[in-house]
Amino acid sequence: MPTAYWNGQVIAESDDTVVVEQNHYFPLSAVRAEFLADSATTSSCPWKGTANYYTLVVDGERNEDAVWYYADPSAEAEQVRDRVAFWRGVEVRA
Repeated sequence: MPTAYWNGQVIAESDDTVVVEQNHYFPLSAVRAEFLADSATTSSCPWKGTANYYTLVVDGERNEDAVWYYADPSAEAEQVRDRVAFWRGVEVRA
């Protein structure tokens, strides 16, 4: 089962991930919400739309903008709606 780890903790796990551009997108419901802090950061993808971010906070350590999601993805990227993906040192094991 795909599992995301950071700072010695399981951040998310689910057997219902969607892989887009080599990234596992986990259902938001599979992510441990206590590790997520809101972020004002956004970025733009030419085909998915505007990405929003969360910062991970685990045992007092912060990983800024390590989680991204598309709140309102384009029609071509609808499969990532209500899902998040990880980077910046978050290890995803499939």
